[in-house]
Amino acid sequence: MIFDRKNHLAAFFALVLLLAAAVSAGLFFGSETISFGTLNETQAAILYQIRLPRVLLGACVGACLAVSGAALQALLRNPLAEPYLLGVSNGAALGTMLAFVFFAAFGFSRPLMAFAGALLATGAVYRIARSKAGMSVERLVLSGVIVTTFLSSIIILLTTLLDATRLRSFTFWLLGDLSQATYTGFYLTLAAAVIGTVLLTSQARALNLMMVGERDALDFGVEVGKTRGIVFLTASAMVGLSVAASGSVGFVGLIVPHLVRLATGSDNRTVLPFSALFGAAFVVVADTAARTLISPRELPVGAITALIGCPLFIFLLKRN
Repeated sequence: MIFDRKNHLAAFFALVLLLAAAVSAGLFFGSETISFGTLNETQAAILYQIRLPRVLLGACVGACLAVSGAALQALLRNPLAEPYLLGVSNGAALGTMLAFVFFAAFGFSRPLMAFAGALLATGAVYRIARSKAGMSVERLVLSGVIVTTFLSSIIILLTTLLDATRLRSFTFWLLGDLSQATYTGFYLTLAAAVIGTVLLTSQARALNLMMVGERDALDFGVEVGKTRGIVFLTASAMVGLSVAASGSVGFVGLIVPHLVRLATGSDNRTVLPFSALFGAAFVVVADTAARTLISPRELPVGAITALIGCPLFIFLLKRN
């Protein structure tokens, strides 16, 4: 595909404007509408201490999940590859829960164990799905279901160790929750989003060739093993840090890359960075909806993304 710089530049600025609009809406709309013209002390506290870290964290989580989903889809040559469906998010959730139950005194245990859980889940799905004949859509989806179910069972068993208060909090978090956002979580997830997007975009040419086939990629000088390792490690780190901060926000890695490819084509030089911007805007909009639909109560943001993602997943499954 020819890289049309002019059209893609226009698309880039359109996505930047979309993200800016989403962030603005997230900051000023909610159970209490805020206006700069009538900003009082209470509203200022809500804006800067609650909504700002939440909106910024949501943007970073969306970018991480969308970019990691796009990279996994390109690497595995499968449009249905997605962190939530492949069990990667559940692996990160299990790691986070182990840290939550057994290592709560150690501040960085949650992101570290979430990364380890995501990496182990990714490797398990890949090994189960791969066969001598290659990796079919059916085997990949089935492997993701198996690993997700197994990890979910362990999570359920571990919940018996929690008291009622912590159980309710963890259950809501597990469904995708940004209400406990902090600036520390935002900074960690921002680092993951920026570094991860840069690293994965640096592999865009290799991923473009690997989408044709690993053997063809080898013929063109691509170090397939190195590229696979970079993608798996980077995607696992991005998903792990996102899940540690916000729980399992599902289907972002499926919806966003697919829509970006429909709009701009399959060149990963544009799909990966554009997915970061669109994914950030998508999660911010979903979280704003989660905060306003049944205000003053809230829905988990994962419920909103799932309501959109499930029908699209069925549509994609029917097409493949």
